[in-house]
Amino acid sequence: MYDVPMYIETVPNRGSPPAILLRESWRDGKSIRKRTLANLSEWPDQKLDALRRLLRGEILVPAGELFSTVRSRPHGHVEAVLGTLRRLGLESVIASKRCRERDLVVGMLVQRVLDPCSKLATTRLWHTTSLAEELAVQQAEVKELYDAMDWLLTRQERIQKKLARRHLSEGALVLYDVTSSYYEGRTCPLAQFGHDRDGKSGLPIIVYGVLTDAAGRPVAVDVYPGNTGDPTTVADQLDRLRQKFQLSQVVLVGDRGMLTQPQIDKLKTYPGLGWISALTSGAIRALVQAGSLQLSLFDEKHLAEILSPEYPGERLIVCYNPLLAEERRRKRGELLAATEKGLAGIAKEVVSRTKKPLPEAEIGIKVGRVLSRYKVGKHFERTIGDGLFRWARRAESVEQEARLDGIYVIRTSEPQERLSTEDTVRGYKKLAQVERAFRCLKGLDLLVRPICHRTEERVPAHIFLCLLAYYVEWHMRKAWAPLLFEDEELDEERKVRDPVAPAKPSKSVRQKKAARMTADGLPVHSFRTLLADLATRCRNTRQIKSDQTSPTFDEVTESSPLQKRAYELLGL
Repeated sequence: MYDVPMYIETVPNRGSPPAILLRESWRDGKSIRKRTLANLSEWPDQKLDALRRLLRGEILVPAGELFSTVRSRPHGHVEAVLGTLRRLGLESVIASKRCRERDLVVGMLVQRVLDPCSKLATTRLWHTTSLAEELAVQQAEVKELYDAMDWLLTRQERIQKKLARRHLSEGALVLYDVTSSYYEGRTCPLAQFGHDRDGKSGLPIIVYGVLTDAAGRPVAVDVYPGNTGDPTTVADQLDRLRQKFQLSQVVLVGDRGMLTQPQIDKLKTYPGLGWISALTSGAIRALVQAGSLQLSLFDEKHLAEILSPEYPGERLIVCYNPLLAEERRRKRGELLAATEKGLAGIAKEVVSRTKKPLPEAEIGIKVGRVLSRYKVGKHFERTIGDGLFRWARRAESVEQEARLDGIYVIRTSEPQERLSTEDTVRGYKKLAQVERAFRCLKGLDLLVRPICHRTEERVPAHIFLCLLAYYVEWHMRKAWAPLLFEDEELDEERKVRDPVAPAKPSKSVRQKKAARMTADGLPVHSFRTLLADLATRCRNTRQIKSDQTSPTFDEVTESSPLQKRAYELLGL
């Protein structure tokens, strides 16, 4: 007896795909006989290759038994953020040629998006992912990171000019707003006590203003001492737009606390620079008293343009939002009720102190605390003396304020032919895009706070680094809108919908939120949870089990359907 050899043969089949047959052959005298044992035409190539090797006498071992995984690092989220950064060309914006400092800055920037932390923690965390090896910064120490931040600060103006050339043009809308973050420490001269927006009483703050394009894409940031008033920062932005960005015609959009009358007077000295802002509640009351604003305008419509001699050369656009009016009435009612409860408690305490009456100064302090807490003291009459306290609500004052509930007035220097009434209101409401930037910078996304850097140079470098990280995140959020709890139609609807009426979510986003699934059947995520899902795609370092001295190789796990879709949307 002898073994009958088997083999796989590919047989041409005219215009059809060739037939792949398993055959055996043997010698019969001077002839060679063959017989077909099976038709393998439907087998996949991988399976056919394994059978060929087996028929040749090779010993086949499962890959799991042949190779061991030496190390596994989360890689998919690094690939997404770093890939987006490179697709945006941000590396060349930071520095045209690759250098050690640029790699370290990019690494800190990407880490800020992935998992914001201190610089020391950064040098630890980027070894737990593939980020350090992607940028060849495995051996970086904390001091190098601080030096790279100093290097970045010297390039800030050049970087911001490049971003401005990309995203700002003559005649464009430019959004500007200011916020603050608390500071932990005592060594930085920028840390001063001022108007705290974080609710961290007793801590100094640092003020910074962010300039964006009309879509909310960040372009520049300036950092100021904590005792700097918002309006005083406007002059720097005017200089930046005219001198540094070389823009002679732009429309600056700022809120009413920013573009005050003195700042607008300065704007008027710059030909070509327009503005959009809003009037304060006191200015609106003055318009009503002067007869320039008739409240009967809103009996049938909620948007109207008026003129006033107090604002020569300006357009005033009066808007009425019934939902805003209802919200203000509700909030005022709650504040008045809380104030009355506090004042009643003080009055009861004053009456009960018969043997040793409360002095006038002590009563005044107690009353001041209540009024400063709820901010509606103007609606109350108060009589204070030694052992005496009486109060009453000013009904006429409350009624007068209630008449203006839901009314706000937009002011602009732009003529009707350049900016329609509706587009002026839309332009002012675009400031919400800067507010979103502040939420990302100060919230869980990028954690600009707490600020712990000790020097006057490191704090601005830290905030600028966070701004560049938000630049990347902004683009990722826009691209990932179909996979996030975002309204994909929002940007287009903003251009055509009623600028005063309350915004309504589109039908598609309502369906997406209700089902928590996309139209493609993929789960809907937040930005953070989508990054976490991508992180499950790992880069594994493999090695032959039987030879610990053999070279290693890297292997990336396959992408899931959700991950593939996320990469496609990013253009990776």
